[in-house]
Amino acid sequence: MVNVKFWCPIAPNDPRMITLAASLLPFVRGLLLCLCASAASANGLEALSQFMRQAQSGRAQFSQVVTSPPKDGKVGRSKTSSGIFEFERPGRFRFIYQKPFAQTLVADGQTLWMYDVDLNQVTARPQLQVLGATPAAILTSASDLKALQADFVFQSEADQEGMQWLRATPKSKDGQIQSVLAGFRGSEKAPTLAVLEVLDSFGQRSVMTFSGYEANPAWGADHFVFKPPAGVDVLRP
Repeated sequence: MVNVKFWCPIAPNDPRMITLAASLLPFVRGLLLCLCASAASANGLEALSQFMRQAQSGRAQFSQVVTSPPKDGKVGRSKTSSGIFEFERPGRFRFIYQKPFAQTLVADGQTLWMYDVDLNQVTARPQLQVLGATPAAILTSASDLKALQADFVFQSEADQEGMQWLRATPKSKDGQIQSVLAGFRGSEKAPTLAVLEVLDSFGQRSVMTFSGYEANPAWGADHFVFKPPAGVDVLRP
């Protein structure tokens, strides 16, 4: 790949945080045990279903910690990034990375645009080809749970830390995602996505924590339209 900063598997600003991670995200801490299978089934699944029905768009700040797998007996290294996440169903979102590097990822429904400010470079890829069955699909691609069940197996986990938890496992074994764990925090109006944890096929773990969530914000029709800045190199691999 030409853009090493984006496509290195362990870089915190790598767009594979979207394809391998999260939204999402979302997207959640630890592997939780079900206290009761029937009771758990009613919690996390319902939280995700309500979130998808009631939030057709949203905006939140995020902090992302990416930890590489242990190697040679040493603890994996962790890297942190932060920024703003915005989405609109179906299939539109922005990840605006502010720290440690200024980078922007925009999905307009057809194309995933990746803009690296330091490299003065934009990479454009077909959105469906890049995203597929990823955490971004859970957050943005559909408006109801049934639409996602073709690609994921869902199972609720026990409530913990004041949140409802849901695990999503891709049905395809050929992808780059092992599992996605999402934590939803209840509110008077609707559950909101609080944490998204992704374990990829390399053993890398990405935990994204959301704050300041705003449901259904008002923005223009062209909010998710990306236009490469003048003078920027545009790559279409």
